[in-house]
Amino acid sequence: MKHIYLDNAATTPMAAPVIKTMTETMTNVFGNASSTHFYGRQARAILDDSRHLIAQSINAKKDDEIVFTSGGTESDNTAIIETALARQSEGKHLVTTAIEHEAVLKSMAYLESIGFEVSYLPVDQQGLISMADLKDAIRPDTILVSIMTGNNEVGSRMPIHEIGEVVEQTNAWFHTDAVQAYGLIDIDVQADKIDLLSTSAHKLNGPKFLGFLYRSEKVKIPSLLKGGDQELKRRAGTENIPAIAGFAKAVELADSDEKKLRQKKYHEFKLQIVKGLQAAGIEFEVNGEITEDNLQHVINIWFKGCKRDALLTNLDLNGISASAGSACTAGSVEPSHVLTAMYGADSPRIEESLRFSFGVENTSEDIDYLITQLTKIIKKGRRKN
Repeated sequence: MKHIYLDNAATTPMAAPVIKTMTETMTNVFGNASSTHFYGRQARAILDDSRHLIAQSINAKKDDEIVFTSGGTESDNTAIIETALARQSEGKHLVTTAIEHEAVLKSMAYLESIGFEVSYLPVDQQGLISMADLKDAIRPDTILVSIMTGNNEVGSRMPIHEIGEVVEQTNAWFHTDAVQAYGLIDIDVQADKIDLLSTSAHKLNGPKFLGFLYRSEKVKIPSLLKGGDQELKRRAGTENIPAIAGFAKAVELADSDEKKLRQKKYHEFKLQIVKGLQAAGIEFEVNGEITEDNLQHVINIWFKGCKRDALLTNLDLNGISASAGSACTAGSVEPSHVLTAMYGADSPRIEESLRFSFGVENTSEDIDYLITQLTKIIKKGRRKN
């Protein structure tokens, strides 16, 4: 059976050059980067070179503004919880959106449980906040604004530059969860006035259980993990040198030109799906909108009258891997909080929508196969009903 992977927003396969880099590093470099002898210096050189390359990829001012973590969740938790605890004497109010990843929302919920106040900005049916709402929400006691760069379920892309300009004029710091966006769009932390930024390597064909937290030089927060003085005392724990080398290779592969090519390719996939389903007479609507500004690797579609679980099962039986939303909540029976925020809790879209997310290995032939199988499954289901 032909198998097609269309769940790249959940995770991506490691690129062959990444695997090669990690294998060579694991074979030849085993030292602890904190050791001062030859083997430690070997590891330290790889750590420093990788940090430099990654710092340049987001236009960080200094290499040491990059702190390697176990991934997006740790980066989000550190940025949000440690900022709140470190700045609580200045204020106990935070601002975020209703469609953030669970790593952000649950960090916020934890802070609420210990006495902080959080304002959750609503979004429109395109999955975007109102800048007026943001300005109204920020108060003198607001210490952090956390708004994702791009949404993992519908691909909406927030006006990060405008948000950064607004937050810079306040007492708050600006954090963005860029897990879905990093490696697909250019990010400039200086131009966009970003103070904290979270990423995850496995979203751009790198290794799992690794990411980084960008912390601008003005941000002074302690390590979330308590232990040694690794990462310039910013994150305790011995660095995973092979994985960090692999992450740097993945970032190197996704240079600015490659990002543009990927975005163009994925945008064409979206249009191909829409035109193909329209030609087949399938009743559907795109959740959000298709624009050249959004994250192009994600498309979320409402298949009217078709239950998502049945569609996913039948697609899987025909070799197509897709999802109904975030993989981090895939085992939950709760409806998508993103679609709920966009369309309301009573909308049929919540139980009748699927997410397809593209990767570097997908082809237009894969998309044709998806359209063919979706058409067969949906029409067969309607005949039964």
